[in-house]
Amino acid sequence: MGEEKQRNYTGFAGHRLIASGELMEVALKAKERLDRGDSASILIFEDETGTPVDLDFRGTLYEFLDKLEKKRARRAEAETAVEETRRSGPGRPKLGVVSREVSLLPRHWEWLNSQPGGASVTLRKLVEEAKRNSAGADRARRSQEAAYKFMSIMAGDFPGFEESSRAFFANDPERFEQLIQPWPEDVREHVRRLVAIARRDLENAAREDRHSR
Repeated sequence: MGEEKQRNYTGFAGHRLIASGELMEVALKAKERLDRGDSASILIFEDETGTPVDLDFRGTLYEFLDKLEKKRARRAEAETAVEETRRSGPGRPKLGVVSREVSLLPRHWEWLNSQPGGASVTLRKLVEEAKRNSAGADRARRSQEAAYKFMSIMAGDFPGFEESSRAFFANDPERFEQLIQPWPEDVREHVRRLVAIARRDLENAAREDRHSR
């Protein structure tokens, strides 16, 4: 079984930061708050995607830990299956291959069928090559999406949200910083962190693109 990918999560009670770290750590601190009677809405985000994590906080601490461990195990199994399929590669087409219709012009099919291994092997090789060449741009896009998703959920009703979003996508850090200044401190600081990651990935993608020319 492949090694489980390390992920970082950040939890909020309302607009207050609970914790940031591994899911188990953040979820336990959120559970403690709820069990103490904290009425603030609890949200835990996966930092890499900006997506809230669906957790069931009901029951005892033992029951909660059991549900959390089962959730982690299911995700690890799914990721292992995906990794095994990826490793199978073009040379082992029976493992994990999904058949779908592809519409191409006759000259495209003619060229594909003339390649060593035929159309299917050639298409898989082309896709893998395209993935490698666009890795930096894809990473930058995912980072942008993660930052914007978190902003939309946590700051969508804040003053200046629409303008700050435009400044973010226009890569205007000074304007962006001015607009988010009135936001609650913990939300503002986490937004800054996600936006900094997105900007770094954008710069790296641009650098990789220049070097590849």
